[in-house]
Amino acid sequence: MYEKILVPTDGSETAENAVEHALDIAEKYGAEVHALYVVDTDSMSLTLGGEQLDRIEQGHFGEMEEVKGKADAATGYVADGAADRGLEAVEHISAGKPHDQIANYADHNDIDLVVMGSHGRSGVRRAILGSVTERTLRSTHVPVMVVDVQEE
Repeated sequence: MYEKILVPTDGSETAENAVEHALDIAEKYGAEVHALYVVDTDSMSLTLGGEQLDRIEQGHFGEMEEVKGKADAATGYVADGAADRGLEAVEHISAGKPHDQIANYADHNDIDLVVMGSHGRSGVRRAILGSVTERTLRSTHVPVMVVDVQEE
């Protein structure tokens, strides 16, 4: 049923909780796990200069140590978890609007399932998904499993 599972991650606790769900499903089906970190160029455009933003948009993450380090840590968490379970993992970093990059990656890599976290909110705000999660649900035709952060 599932041969390739995509886990978009930003390295947050919510994302890490989604990783655990994705790995459980991948282990059950013997699926390959794809970890995707998206550098959100819209949010970075306010804090970076034009030259730095151009480098990121062109995929030159190696020149941006802080960005590369955060991305590698987030995707590495997924890859390490997959390796611990004997699963194959693919790590990928891209730049742009996260929901677009997630949908494009899913389409171009024959992804069967996207597993991602929602924002950890409670009460009335809990009904509202994070904007990236909500936009991803609207942008892709691949099934999306949304995992909420688990309360202790």
